Amino acid sequence: MWSRLDAAVAALPDPPATPIAVVDLDAFDANAADLVRRAGGKPVRVASKSIRVPALIARALAHDGFEGVLAYALAEALWLHETGVSNDIVVAYPTVDVSALRRLTASPEAAAAITVMVDDPAHLAVIDDARPGGAVAGGAEIRVALDLDAGLRLGGQHIGPKRSPLFDTADVVALARLVHERDGVRLVGVMTYEGQVAGVQDDVPDQRTRSLLVRRLKQASMAQLEVRRREISEALSQVTGLEFWNGGGSGSVEVTAADPAVTEIAAGSGLLVPGIFDHYASFEPRPAAYFGLRVTRKPTPAMATVHGGGLIASGATGEDRSPVPWAPPGLHLTGLEGAGEVQTPLTGHPAALLRIGDLVWFRHAKSGELFEHVRDVHLVTGEAVTEVVPSYRGCDLAF
Repeated sequence: MWSRLDAAVAALPDPPATPIAVVDLDAFDANAADLVRRAGGKPVRVASKSIRVPALIARALAHDGFEGVLAYALAEALWLHETGVSNDIVVAYPTVDVSALRRLTASPEAAAAITVMVDDPAHLAVIDDARPGGAVAGGAEIRVALDLDAGLRLGGQHIGPKRSPLFDTADVVALARLVHERDGVRLVGVMTYEGQVAGVQDDVPDQRTRSLLVRRLKQASMAQLEVRRREISEALSQVTGLEFWNGGGSGSVEVTAADPAVTEIAAGSGLLVPGIFDHYASFEPRPAAYFGLRVTRKPTPAMATVHGGGLIASGATGEDRSPVPWAPPGLHLTGLEGAGEVQTPLTGHPAALLRIGDLVWFRHAKSGELFEHVRDVHLVTGEAVTEVVPSYRGCDLAF
């Protein structure tokens, strides 16, 4: 793969500026097929936050077994609908973007294609205030889904993402009834994202004890969540029928798909496989996204410094949020400087062999976030760049 990337970039008529973002389409397509296999017949909804490249979102949707987009912002969902990328979009997070809500309520076509997420009556009030004239009955009917807390409660502790206040069945049903009885909105779905299962490594080298503990917590979490999903599903059936129940993530596809309450799986990181998805017991990682930086300095004969590199991932700060020097293999970030905004020194035996102008390839720690730093994405098949496509940034978009 290292040789393929070098050859693909070397063949370009004009050397692109760094960072050079590259996606290996052979790995991307293989990962898409693997996600469909793991979903066991349930459709996979593309999590756009983990992609952020319109052409790649469309490419995933072209695969059999993928249906619809899980967006991360309403303005993004409106753009994806307007540009024809998808007419089935669920916004994964509640929105208080009044401007975007005004556009949604004013467009029957967009309102029929986009579902917004709520977990609090205040979210419904924001929708009402955004309607033409502020009237509850004004504008299009808005499709609504409920985001439920999918965390594990164990010994008085909550383990999992701090997302929704909706945990107890009674609270879920109360909000469902409020939506059902309210003019201008229609309850169509439910979302449960078990990030403590889908987004946590559980097969880390040299961390056998910790990995075993994580796997046991994952098993306990999914067992508890299956019971909760069944109870909530039965209770909601007394209020209204649902079109979908979204669950999972790239790291929990199989176990989530096995839950009868879940009708579709969300996945995005599994298409590109960033650094934090390397050590999972549930699937074999096949990295597809890389970025290249050129050596600009040799501070010592045994070191090499590349330009840029500080593409740090979101989340709790730690080593696992830093980019991974990938090729030549054996390179390491330094303990004092790490990955810098304008320069990144590298050590390890290959550093002595690198010369000024050479390319060093990195992997970002999280999927999608790489493409906030570049406008162009080079799509590689075999040893050739077959197309250069824009990221959201390249489309002059920032959600």
